[in-house]
Amino acid sequence: MTFEQASLLILLLTMLVLFSLERFRIEVIAIAGLLAGYGLHLYSAEQVFAGFASPVVVTVVEILLIVQVLARAHFFDRLADFFVRARFSNTAVIAALSGATGFISIFMNDIGAFSIALPATLRVSAALEIPKRQLIIPISFAALLGGIVSLIGTPANMLVSNSWEAASGAGFRLFDFAYVGLPVAISGIALTAWLAPRLFPDETERTASAAPISPHRRRITERHIPAGSSLVGAPLSDLPDRFSLQPHTLIRNDKFVFGTPDKLVVEAGDLLLAEADEMVFDGLQTSGTLLSRQRLNMDSSEADYIEAVVMPESTLVGSRLHSLEVFSSRDVTVSALSMRSPRIEGRFADLQLSIGDILVLEGPRKAIAEALEECECLPLASQPPPRTSPSWQPFAIFAAGVAVTAFELVTPDIAFAGVVLALALLGYLNIRQAMADLNWPIIIMLGAMIPIGSAVATTGTAQLIASTLGSMVSLTEPLAGVALVLFLSMLLTPFVNNATVAIVMSPIAVAFAATGHHSPSAYLIAVAAGASLDFLTPFGHHNNTLAMGIGNYRFSDFLRAGAPLTAASYGLTLLLIYVFWL
Repeated sequence: MTFEQASLLILLLTMLVLFSLERFRIEVIAIAGLLAGYGLHLYSAEQVFAGFASPVVVTVVEILLIVQVLARAHFFDRLADFFVRARFSNTAVIAALSGATGFISIFMNDIGAFSIALPATLRVSAALEIPKRQLIIPISFAALLGGIVSLIGTPANMLVSNSWEAASGAGFRLFDFAYVGLPVAISGIALTAWLAPRLFPDETERTASAAPISPHRRRITERHIPAGSSLVGAPLSDLPDRFSLQPHTLIRNDKFVFGTPDKLVVEAGDLLLAEADEMVFDGLQTSGTLLSRQRLNMDSSEADYIEAVVMPESTLVGSRLHSLEVFSSRDVTVSALSMRSPRIEGRFADLQLSIGDILVLEGPRKAIAEALEECECLPLASQPPPRTSPSWQPFAIFAAGVAVTAFELVTPDIAFAGVVLALALLGYLNIRQAMADLNWPIIIMLGAMIPIGSAVATTGTAQLIASTLGSMVSLTEPLAGVALVLFLSMLLTPFVNNATVAIVMSPIAVAFAATGHHSPSAYLIAVAAGASLDFLTPFGHHNNTLAMGIGNYRFSDFLRAGAPLTAASYGLTLLLIYVFWL
């Protein structure tokens, strides 16, 4: 093993660990790794920023710009209204919503498809009284499944195609992935739609002996204890049993009150930082047992109440509540918070936001809307959005770009550049504003990781890994090698994003195929599929992270729903690769 190979392996391992810990922003890790690779002489100065000019990165930027236009067109509004009028079973509704989500994910990135489908899904949930837990995970999984069908469905596919082009001179065509991806997506969506009502039954149908699982989100908030409240005189240790409240901090005269829960007694005028189901807080406020600061000050008679989820690209990620000037400058208050991984320290204003957290906002509706647009959070209103005259022009222009790419008249980056230009000329897209709203952390991560991924091949590291793996697996049949590559890709993707998996695994797959004297195409298809078959954890993909916060899921819920889907997808993917690519 050479110095370059050893240093690259250490660098990759360090970056993968840092990515999985989520303690630092992904773009910071990627840039630090990029510069470290240059310092270790893994690539030349000319190659350091070459990734940002890659057609893959350019195409991702163009797709994200187009998605901004399509997301404003309320693509699913008519579908949601149809479900409200029709009388389908829960399974049929889940399958239809998931199928539609998977379909649009074929032509745009996974998060864009999930974001477009989410508002209509919440409307259907409220109107038909279908528990959100039966709907949110299925559409999240459907967006991931749809992404494996086409070249532009996910950045991982484009990166894999880029590796195939480097190895053979021609990349994959737009729907080459569909031979494997389409059957896997259809079967996966059908399986999830069948499982969801059984894994997440309606709470009203549960038997008395069943373990209780709250259908409502748990909130964290700081509330005032008025005189005459039934909490006055109660020790903190009694609050979970008597009031279904989990106390965290007691503040008296703007100072923390310390002591054991059985010794701390609530007094009138105290502030209590506590966690409970949203319905518990609503009931305690209605009865006057707890009062929000807004109600105490009598400021909120005309305030609107809106929930919003912190998206991956949001500027709020990593910020503490007391520093959110985007809301305070508009007289908008964060009155409660549903956290994905609550770490309660200090006061409510000291809580730190992460992807998937849900803010409960109170203030003028227009001010809230402006703030959410500025900080790139997604409102979770269950009521229908304001109707505008529907225009199918953006969809027609986008479809034309897809068709031009499918017939290989031009490359995807050129085709979608034309789509962006047409949308801008027709007034559907403000490029300056849209560029400011892009998910820049993902774009920077992609551009920075491409030179590092190329170094895996140019330094001989890929060949080293492939020969090591080849000594463990018999290569007389290429299916054994494909099975291992698929397994490794699926093993990595819950811990790092799928684009990174594709960047790291593609050169390894090409070298592994060369070791067995096989065509790399089947191995690369396995990498692309494995990078997107991410259903076991809520942190492997941003869609699952958002789903956990919005649907109030537990970590174990992803294991229960994702394990059967993962096993079925692995077996079916191998079978389809064997039939079509070997």
